[in-house]
Amino acid sequence: MEITYTNTITQENANFLRASVGFRRIHPEQLQASLDGSALVAAAYGQSGAIGMARLIWDGGSVALIRDIIVVPDYQVQGIEAELVRRLLEFLNSKLKPGFGIQVDVMVWDNQEIVFEELGFQVSAPERRGIPMHICLTNQIELTDMMFQQ
Repeated sequence: MEITYTNTITQENANFLRASVGFRRIHPEQLQASLDGSALVAAAYGQSGAIGMARLIWDGGSVALIRDIIVVPDYQVQGIEAELVRRLLEFLNSKLKPGFGIQVDVMVWDNQEIVFEELGFQVSAPERRGIPMHICLTNQIELTDMMFQQ
C-alpha cells in the first residue's frame, strides 16, 4: 500500500481521525484554529483518504510540543506514527542555529514508548521535568457529535 505524506489536513479529516481512535470531535471552527495555529502539521493519506496526522506546536524559540499523533487503527504499528513525528523533527532541526536547542515534549500511550525512544526521545523523570498536569476549559458540560452533523 502506498502512503502519501503532506503538510495539510482539513478539519473534517482531522475530526474523522480523532473519532477513529475514540477521541471526541472538536468544534470545526476551533479545530481549524488549532490546525492554523500549528507550526507544522504532518498528514498521511492512503487510497481511502486520511489515515494519520501529527501536529507541532512551537513557540519559535526553545520549546515545542508534538500533539495529536493519530493513526486510524487499521494502519497503526506500521511505521506511520514514526514517519509523521520524524517529519516534524526534521522541520525543527532545520530551524536550529549554532548554539540553539529546542526541547520537544510529547505524550505517548498504548506502549508507544519504543517508537519514540527509537526516534531519540527519553522518558522524563519527574525529578527533572515535573509531573504533567492539565485542565480542560469549556463552557459546555458535554460536547456531542450532534453539533457536527450539518
